[in-house]
Amino acid sequence: MKIIKRDGRIVNYDRAKIIIAIEKANEEVEKKEKATPKQIEKIVDYIESLGKKRLLVEDIQDMIEFKLMEFKKFELAKRYIVYRYNRMLVRKSNTTDESILRLIRNENKELREENSNKNTALASTQRDYIAGEVSRDLTNRILLPEKIIKAHEEGILHFHDMDYFVQPIFNCCLINIGDMLDKGTVMNGKMIESPKSFQVACTITTQIIASVASNQYGGQSVNLKHLGKYLRLSKEKFEKRIKESDSSLTKEQIKKLVDERVQSELSAGVQTIQYQINTLMTTNGQSPFVTLFLHLDKEDEYLEENAMIIEEVLKQRYQGIKNEKGVYVTPAFPKLIYVLDDFNNLTGGKYDYLTRLAVKCSSKRMYPDYISAKKMRENYEGNVFSPMGCRSFLSPWKDENGNYKFEGRFNQGVVSINLPQVAIVSKGDEKEFWRVLDERLDLCFEALMCRHHALLGTTSDVSPVHWQYGAIARLEKGEKIDPYLKDGYSTISLGYIGIYETVKLLKGISHTDPEGKKLAIEIMKHLREACEKWKKETGLGFGLYGTPAESLCYRFARIDKERFGTIKDVTDKGYYTNSYHVDVREEIDAFDKLSFESEFQVISSGGAISYIEIPNMQHNLEAMEEVVKFIYDNIQYAEFNTKSDYCQECGFDGEIMINDDNEWECPNCGNKDQAKMNVTRRTCGYLGENFWNEGKTKEIKARVEHL
Repeated sequence: MKIIKRDGRIVNYDRAKIIIAIEKANEEVEKKEKATPKQIEKIVDYIESLGKKRLLVEDIQDMIEFKLMEFKKFELAKRYIVYRYNRMLVRKSNTTDESILRLIRNENKELREENSNKNTALASTQRDYIAGEVSRDLTNRILLPEKIIKAHEEGILHFHDMDYFVQPIFNCCLINIGDMLDKGTVMNGKMIESPKSFQVACTITTQIIASVASNQYGGQSVNLKHLGKYLRLSKEKFEKRIKESDSSLTKEQIKKLVDERVQSELSAGVQTIQYQINTLMTTNGQSPFVTLFLHLDKEDEYLEENAMIIEEVLKQRYQGIKNEKGVYVTPAFPKLIYVLDDFNNLTGGKYDYLTRLAVKCSSKRMYPDYISAKKMRENYEGNVFSPMGCRSFLSPWKDENGNYKFEGRFNQGVVSINLPQVAIVSKGDEKEFWRVLDERLDLCFEALMCRHHALLGTTSDVSPVHWQYGAIARLEKGEKIDPYLKDGYSTISLGYIGIYETVKLLKGISHTDPEGKKLAIEIMKHLREACEKWKKETGLGFGLYGTPAESLCYRFARIDKERFGTIKDVTDKGYYTNSYHVDVREEIDAFDKLSFESEFQVISSGGAISYIEIPNMQHNLEAMEEVVKFIYDNIQYAEFNTKSDYCQECGFDGEIMINDDNEWECPNCGNKDQAKMNVTRRTCGYLGENFWNEGKTKEIKARVEHL
């Protein structure tokens, strides 16, 4: 028999350790309360008689407590529980201490390569990670119920962002940037009045972004359409000054001079946004996790100005930003989302030129992602709005005047369920699967309510930029944020991983098979119905969220492989398939993939995105344009993942290979930092976490084989 330790290590069963643990508890009680050697032997025999190939340490301890109670050794059972708890405190302390020390020594490879916009060698970033380790420790020991912690450790669910849970801050949001620019705001105790020019509006926007990022842990989205007004103000200001300076100028001459100055200010303002976002450091020790929403609205009086802004954003993103060696590279942020509508869907519309520029940008720089206004209106009561920075979507919500509102709203947090594990423990029995699924959904609900209750009672003083000065609300000092947590104003997200593997376990086929698809849709609808039920019971904004978390796909698969062994087409891959996505190993073209996944996006209204893996398409833009046309008519939200190696250090775009030390190395400049290179997924489409298991050559080689 093998024993699975708390840290995931697998060791041989040792009966002596059980005996020693009970005897130590025996020493703490009176003679009549002690377990006899015969009773201890019976406990050990019982555990061994189960014939299990693998057991968790926690399960063995549960059995010991149960048997002691059965022998009516209640005081001894209590002492054993206290002993077990004290050992847990020591273990947690040691684990936290060691993780912090490894972080300071920059030895934690997992953290070092976890986040593309965090440099763990920096003191400011280390401070945030140290705080995160302390938060995680307190969350595990004190803040969450033990059954939630155990479920998280066993991979039943994933309680996202434990490293921030100790603070009353939320996940991600849509900044009410229009309100903050028009009415002014306050930062660091200083009044910021409404700007009078485009350049100043861009500067203030970046300062707001940095301040917001420092006071929440998830992403944020900014709709750039609010900047069109300020570009017009600049134009009017230039026109007035030029006319006043020289009355002899003709209309054509004035227009030319005005256009030149507007273009200069436009370029400088957009450059300010791009450079500020990539050079500012938040108090989290990272660049702001921000998405820019590029949406043209036909009813917008500043439509033409906003078209100019979007064009400049795309041009500058296509060019990239120079790194320290002077090479143009693709910045991780801001992310860009471009909206396709009936006037820019490449069928002869006025703004098709912008879409062609967006496609050209995608071919080289990965972004922008694409949203179909047509499909989104079908799915969200006629509305078009940005996902939050984490790609989760808000549910439609109306204010007291009956007007839809999206900006100035947020997400309270996420808990994700491990669907393949439900199928594994059900052993292919579909009836049992539904029973276990409901049982675990109840656990997810309890975990999500922990997130909600952790925010209740928070006052606006915790983050003035959010609650007092317009990013979310304009509350008074000391006023509670509770109304914004209720009645669907903010969302709470149920994430899910592994629809493909779940169907594979229950039916033996992919969910792209008609029979498999039927079951997959049924599972998705069941998850959605659970969210709707919770919403009715609590009045809170629960949503079903297709978590775009590749690291979680790896974590769940790793835990299940350790607990249940190697299962073909499930745990043997090293990853689970993201949400409802088609498994990367399946032969399916882009159009069929998008059509198939679009049916799942409609159900997953709390967040969904589909990916299209493509080769280097810089010389085949027409093919990409055909895909973009298809996106407009068929799916709400999609992005391209280009299949080409790329080194951000030197700009090399040839094939990056593994060197003799089992490390990726750019053949041009020798860069070995994976955070600064994009490596093509080869052979099997492995989607696991992007780091080596420390000091374990065998596992490093297995990772290399995947790639």
